[in-house]
Amino acid sequence: MLTLLSKIFIRNRTDYEKPAVRSAYGALCGGFGIFLNLLLFAGKLAAGMLAKSVAITADAFNNLSDAGSSVITLLGFKLAGQKPDPEHPFGHGRIEYISGLLVSAAIILMGFELLKSSIDKILNPAQIEFSPTVIVILAVSVFIKLYMAVYNRKIGRKISSAALLAASTDSLSDSVATSVVLVSTVVSQVLPSGTLDKISFDGWCGLLVSMFVLYSGIMSIKDTVSPLLGQTPNAEFVKRIERIVLSYDGITAVHDLIVHDYGPERVIISLHAEMPTTEHSDIFKMHDIVNSAENQLRDELGCDATIHLDPIVIGDTHTDELKAQTLELLNEIDSELTLHDFRISPTPTHTKLIFDVVVPYDFRLSDEQVRARICDAVSSISIRNDEVKKYSATITIDRPYS
Repeated sequence: MLTLLSKIFIRNRTDYEKPAVRSAYGALCGGFGIFLNLLLFAGKLAAGMLAKSVAITADAFNNLSDAGSSVITLLGFKLAGQKPDPEHPFGHGRIEYISGLLVSAAIILMGFELLKSSIDKILNPAQIEFSPTVIVILAVSVFIKLYMAVYNRKIGRKISSAALLAASTDSLSDSVATSVVLVSTVVSQVLPSGTLDKISFDGWCGLLVSMFVLYSGIMSIKDTVSPLLGQTPNAEFVKRIERIVLSYDGITAVHDLIVHDYGPERVIISLHAEMPTTEHSDIFKMHDIVNSAENQLRDELGCDATIHLDPIVIGDTHTDELKAQTLELLNEIDSELTLHDFRISPTPTHTKLIFDVVVPYDFRLSDEQVRARICDAVSSISIRNDEVKKYSATITIDRPYS
C-alpha cells in the first residue's frame, strides 16, 4: 500500500539522499501512520468496552498516543527540511532527531500508564467478556502494527531517519503488546471457574506488556540521543571517505577524520591528508589535489569537507630509522598505540621527534602517563653515525574519532 502511495505522490522516489525526497517520505509515513493508528484506536476502544478488559483499553489508548507520535514525526520532517538561516547556519536537520526522541518519550509514557492499569487489574481482578468480534479486531491490529513496523524500518533505513526507526520500534512493541493481550483474552476464557478470584491473567499479561514497552522506549531513546551527542560515524561512510581521498595521486594516508552530523544529509567532515614532499614539490599542485578531493567528497557523499595538507618527508634514511624505532617503543608500551605526522627537527644539542599518538578512549594510562612513558623511551634511542645522539619528543595526543 505504501509503495503504491509513494509511486503516486513522490517524484524521483528512489533518490533517497535528496532532501525533498526524504521530506516527502517522512510526510507520507507520518500521514499514513496517523490514519492507521486512529483506525486501530477506534477498533480497540470498541473491543475493550465489549470485553471490559483493561489491557485492551490501555492498548487502544496506546494507539492514540501513536497517532500523536506520527504527528510529531510529520512535523519533525517538515521543520527539519527548512533551509539554513543566520541563526542556524548548519540547517535544522537535528530537529528530526529531536522528533524521534519525543516519540521515544511517548513510548515510555504509555508504558508507565499501562503498568499502572495492569497493577490495578492485578489487585482488582475481573472477568473478561469473550467475543469473537474482539478476537478479530485484536488479530487484525497485530498484523497492521507489524506492517507499520516493517515499512517504517525499511524506509527509515533507506533515508537514514532516526524518527522513522523510532516509529518502527514503537510499532513492533505495539504488535507484541497486542499479541499478549490477544492471548490473555483467549486464555481467560479457558481458565477454570473461580481462577480469576485468585489471579488476574489479563492484569499480569498487561504487566509483561508494559515492561516490554518501557524497554523498547528506553532503547529507542538511546538510538535517538546518540547522534545528538555526537556518535562515532558509520564505518562504511568512513571507508568511502578514505577510498575517495586515497584515490588521488600524491595522498598516501589520512588521519584525524572528524564527522560533524547536523542531521541527515547535513554532514561536515574534516581530515588530514599526508603527502610526500621534496624541495622541488609544487605547493600549488598539492593544494589543487586536495581541493579536487574535497569537491568529490561533496559531490558523491553530499558533505562539506575540509582537508588539511600534512607534508611528510620520505626516503630520508635518518628520519625513517628514527620513526621505526619510535614505533617499536610504542608497541612495547601497548600495541593499541599508533602514530602519524612524524617529523624531526635537528638542533645543535639534540634532535626533536615531533609526532601525534592516537590513544584509545578507554586506555589504561592517562594522557600524561602516555606522554611521559614515550618521552622517557625516546631519550634512550641510539642511532649509529648520529653526531648528536640525544633525542626528545614533542607529542600531541589524538583520539580515534572514526
